[in-house]
Amino acid sequence: MKRLLILACLAALPMLAAPQQFQLNLDSVAAKSSEHVDVSLNKATLQFAAKFLDADDADDAKVKKLIEGIEGIYVRHYKFKAAGTWTQADLEPVRTQLQGPGWSKIVGATSSEDGGSTEVWLHIAGAKNIGVAILAAEANSVTVVNIAGDIDLESLAKLGGHFGVPKVKPGDKPKKEE
Repeated sequence: MKRLLILACLAALPMLAAPQQFQLNLDSVAAKSSEHVDVSLNKATLQFAAKFLDADDADDAKVKKLIEGIEGIYVRHYKFKAAGTWTQADLEPVRTQLQGPGWSKIVGATSSEDGGSTEVWLHIAGAKNIGVAILAAEANSVTVVNIAGDIDLESLAKLGGHFGVPKVKPGDKPKKEE
């Protein structure tokens, strides 16, 4: 029995350290949106795209090194003609997955002014960050980002402006959607 338990635990180890891509179950949000952007880059696509980065440019070189461990980048952005078109319940299929084992919410911010919210979640296995999820919701837009793979959090900001990930500089205030 003890041997069987040890074998079962060893068999589960690769699953525990697997890159954390989750299902972007946002059909109800997509059906209500007036605009929709869908970025889905798996490892092969990222490696192909990395070939177009300038190796002589310091920032591009850092991005290229960062994406070596990334298995995928998935971005969904929805824009709505009117406020109140979507509800927080529309985001529950994603939140439910993020409340599973290994995921930890590290940022949760809400605005009583416009009802907007931002959440950042990490999936950590041992000492490795193997998943990042970002949910950003405003009255007229919803954005969900999932980055799966071995992620160096200190370098993650370097992805801004590449592969559909917005570029944010320290001190920048979020831009309001028009």
